[in-house]
Amino acid sequence: MRYIKEFRNPKLAKKMLYSISDKLERDISIMEVCGTHTMSILKNGIRDLLPRNINLISGPGCPVCVTAQSYIDTAIELCKRDDVIITTFGDMIKVPGTYSSLKIEKALGRDIRLVMSPLDCHEIAKQNPKKEVVFLGIGFETTAPIIALSIYKAKNENINNFSVLQSIKTMPNAIKKIVIDKQVNIDGFLCPGHVSAIVGVKPFEFLAKEYGLPAVIAGFEYCDIISAIYFLVEMINREKYEVKNIYNRIVKYEGNKKAVSIIDEVFTNSDSIWRGLGNIKNTGVELKEKYKIYDAKSKLNIKTVHNDIHKDCLCGQILKGIKKPTQCKLFSKVCNPSNPIGACMISQEGTCNAYYNYGIR
Repeated sequence: MRYIKEFRNPKLAKKMLYSISDKLERDISIMEVCGTHTMSILKNGIRDLLPRNINLISGPGCPVCVTAQSYIDTAIELCKRDDVIITTFGDMIKVPGTYSSLKIEKALGRDIRLVMSPLDCHEIAKQNPKKEVVFLGIGFETTAPIIALSIYKAKNENINNFSVLQSIKTMPNAIKKIVIDKQVNIDGFLCPGHVSAIVGVKPFEFLAKEYGLPAVIAGFEYCDIISAIYFLVEMINREKYEVKNIYNRIVKYEGNKKAVSIIDEVFTNSDSIWRGLGNIKNTGVELKEKYKIYDAKSKLNIKTVHNDIHKDCLCGQILKGIKKPTQCKLFSKVCNPSNPIGACMISQEGTCNAYYNYGIR
């Protein structure tokens, strides 16, 4: 129980909350980038416990939520091909496309399979040599290593009927996009813990060095999060900014070197389209030339399907922190986990899903 009980200490949390109230000198807005932080904040009622002049804003840290509508619609069209088996993590199957979803297509008899890891696709490919097994590779730096490893191993084992339709996104430059957006006014960042476990502390140091913004890398227990807010308030009051790592039980300064190494072996940087944020330079990856045979888009000559999201869905503005789910007229009444209209309602890490599940209306 080490690293659990000590971060679930109500007396310590109460003491820190009192200290935050004493230290706070003005209104501030803090963005928690990671969807797991959002879920923990709402689950533990942290918003309600903080002083009213601290505004917590949820950022674009849900991988399903930021996946472009065009990617979803392209995957749906691809699953209709008789020579293709689609494999995917569970959340993706529920994402609504413009006219359908993978869940609906599976019910109609399309060969769509849920996997726990892209490495599971290798066995499926061996068992179905006449079909192309396509893994829907989405996520941040957190899932990039296992996707890269699946491609690396497929090449080494000569598995030629496996490929990845990938939309992996990288976080630092997306945060930079938010910082320079004039519609968004952030005083400090609670950086993504899962991503930091892979890439380390250094990629986020630009926040303090270039923009004079404090940032804290923290875990996901309520004492982790309250501690992070405490340090952010302290740095804001002192006007001395840095990127502070209080999740050092998991996050090392240099990150996970083995994970970074396999990412660098298979992928190179590219631009990427984010739902709500548009095309952002150097926030995605693409396969290096020697692994291009495992790129589903080029291998299968896939044409990207471009469609628009529901006109009343505020998912894009919610991901930027401009709007809250309760400001969307679809929220709860029309859009809910049983009938998601926007991607932010699907994943447990989605802001709308978290608001709905923890009774914020």
